[in-house]
Amino acid sequence: MSSVEISVLVPIYGIEKYLADCIESLLDQSFTNFELILVDDGSPDNCPKICDDYAARDARVKVVHKENGGLLSARKAGLQNANGKYVAFVDGDDWVDKYYLDVLYKLAEANTSDLVVTGHFREFNGKIETIKPKTAGSYNESQIQSEILPKAIYTGDFCEHGISTYVWNKLFRKELLNKILYDVPNDIIMGEDAAITYAYLSIAKKLTISRIPLYYYRQRHDSIVKSIENPKMEYYRLGLLMNFLKTRLTAVLDDDNLNTQIKYYLYSQILVRSGGVIQDESGGILFNPFLKTGKDSKIVVYSSGSFGQHILSTNVKTKFFEIVKWIDVDFHQLSIGGNFVGPISAIKNEAFDYLIIASNNPQFYQSIKTELELMGIDREKIVKVNTNEEEIQKLLGDLGFDENFIFQEN
Repeated sequence: MSSVEISVLVPIYGIEKYLADCIESLLDQSFTNFELILVDDGSPDNCPKICDDYAARDARVKVVHKENGGLLSARKAGLQNANGKYVAFVDGDDWVDKYYLDVLYKLAEANTSDLVVTGHFREFNGKIETIKPKTAGSYNESQIQSEILPKAIYTGDFCEHGISTYVWNKLFRKELLNKILYDVPNDIIMGEDAAITYAYLSIAKKLTISRIPLYYYRQRHDSIVKSIENPKMEYYRLGLLMNFLKTRLTAVLDDDNLNTQIKYYLYSQILVRSGGVIQDESGGILFNPFLKTGKDSKIVVYSSGSFGQHILSTNVKTKFFEIVKWIDVDFHQLSIGGNFVGPISAIKNEAFDYLIIASNNPQFYQSIKTELELMGIDREKIVKVNTNEEEIQKLLGDLGFDENFIFQEN
């Protein structure tokens, strides 16, 4: 057995504002038998010096300096230098609970698990939300194949994952991770976590899911890209991810289930990134996913997160909707196209035609819908997203995706 039980890999680029908090939270762990590998991916700021300073003060810290190559290349470089039995991933702008490694390790050892999944906290604008997996338990290889994988990417609710895509709320067995991580193409720069998580799950023989939240994910305003500058490049990158998942999972899932899971995953990613309403090459409207709405509908958008921001940014270009209000329970100073985020109490039924809850998380959608109805909002005005599989299939074909989810530009 290795003298180091856990290798913690932290890819680092352009996050000097947050890095010290991240490192301090890891060095303060109750579990001590670990190594901390900081991978400086050619960061142009003060991050390289911060890393070296910590390495000089604490023998558990190792630093890898490399030319910028992206998130996957940084994780691969970290794994190449890892000596632990297990591997944990932490993003350098996040932080962890004092018992993060201790709980992960005990869950893995007690259940002889290849993969441990836990809950996490989401910090956004100073407010913290707790997110937990639905089902806690220990699953053997047969159960992973029959119960977990068929709903891992898409549960049947738009668009809910049975297993979260993130790598940072998980613990991996290094010997198995070696068989997966190096095969993930560095060209996948959208959905890197999903490529690792689901490919790894396909070869795991024991899975443990815990509802204990241990990881603090920082949702940053400056990390949300608010508009698509090159849709074809986005589709190409999404196609790389989806084709990789299809290739890796085809041995463990039947074709119909696998295609349906990937189809809905791809659709949800396209909607979030495009802002919902999708244009064709001539600038016309190819697809409007928001049922009942139409051209010039008076719209209220709920959510100032990624999807909400994309809807606002896209509408600046398409002018498809008349957006009359932008609201969020976590409202803050943010403006797109002349619309400012306001509190959920700022709307009246007579002022709008429809309300879009900008979320692809069904639990979040339903909870917000309930709150809005309690405040007197007409439930018939709250929009659903089109989830008709035949129409989604046609959309993907019209956009240029083939049967293997590869994007064909022509």
